[in-house]
Amino acid sequence: MQTKQEFKQTSVEDWARSDQYHNSFLHSKDEALDYALQNSAAHDLPEIAVSAAQGKLLNLQARSIGAKRILEVGTLGGYSTIWLARAVPADGEVITLELNELHAKVAQENLDHAGVSGKVRIIVGPAHESMRRLEPAPPFDFIFIDADKPGNRDYFTEAKRLVRKGGVIIVDNVVRYGRVADPEYTDQMVEGVRTLLKALEGDTDVDATSIGTVGDKGYDGFLYAIRK
Repeated sequence: MQTKQEFKQTSVEDWARSDQYHNSFLHSKDEALDYALQNSAAHDLPEIAVSAAQGKLLNLQARSIGAKRILEVGTLGGYSTIWLARAVPADGEVITLELNELHAKVAQENLDHAGVSGKVRIIVGPAHESMRRLEPAPPFDFIFIDADKPGNRDYFTEAKRLVRKGGVIIVDNVVRYGRVADPEYTDQMVEGVRTLLKALEGDTDVDATSIGTVGDKGYDGFLYAIRK
């Protein structure tokens, strides 16, 4: 007989331990991904890449819709790019946008090492400008937005233009330790998320939800949208 589960106060340490435990069953050791993290750290890139669990979730989500053409906004060291490149078929394509030339250089090294660079094109420059130059011909199946948060609304607006009907748009870091929902708190990152959420209210082009997450990256969440 199932009894009512008691509430337990948890911490970042609990969340990280849980991630590690589940990953030990569901993830195999991956030299290429480990190399990407180590090489990025060696070049002093900020340690803000998605977690292993989040990277695999992106991979599974893209595969579940049969994505062949993916756009990533924000490359960093290419860790999430590797997960996305592995999701598309041999004749698929991932276009990833990165502002910082050093980040793009490190990402290219990591993609080469992972053996997926043939499926990936890095475009260096301001992401919004790069997106405006892209054409939806053919449209993208899947778009992952994980760049500067003040640009979220602009990125999402362009993503709607570029993604196919029924395609998926994911925006990362939309909870930010619950600060987005705290009326007493403000910073540029939080306001960027709030601006996006306000723009989505009543938006008839997409159907969207946000999901809070906890893990070794702390308490955050992502927005998941489907283009109508």
